[in-house]
Amino acid sequence: MISPHGILVLGIGNILLRDEGAGIHVVTRLEKEGFNEADLMDGGTGGFHLLGFIQSYKTIIIIDASLDEFPAGNVRVLHPRYAKDFPRQLSAHEIGLKDLLDSAYLLGNMPQIHLVAISIKDFQEMGMELTDEVRKAIPVAMQSVKELINSLQT
Repeated sequence: MISPHGILVLGIGNILLRDEGAGIHVVTRLEKEGFNEADLMDGGTGGFHLLGFIQSYKTIIIIDASLDEFPAGNVRVLHPRYAKDFPRQLSAHEIGLKDLLDSAYLLGNMPQIHLVAISIKDFQEMGMELTDEVRKAIPVAMQSVKELINSLQT
């Protein structure tokens, strides 16, 4: 079933591990403000159960926490094509998400992928509250998603 939007905004993460859940926080905030320019989904920590959803859209915007060389709270929009094009470490579920996307590619039904990466310092600290740096990055990531969708629709 292809959505009339053709675009899925997929938040990935684990909200029990503080900043590791940044992608979920972005999707939750978009839902609360009534955002309806694309379908929104809490993808949890990724995994093969998302393969059908991935393959039913023309475009996927993934929002995820990234352990990288940038300061915590940095937001980047990337356009990866293969798993090797993603940041070296996409938080705690790196292998599952990359394997999922490689599987979609191998099955021949790979949507256009965009990644909104939110830099974090740690993905193992327990708690449900975001650090100040990542909390301040949520509106920036939301705006990045909106701008990306606007550019895709023109």
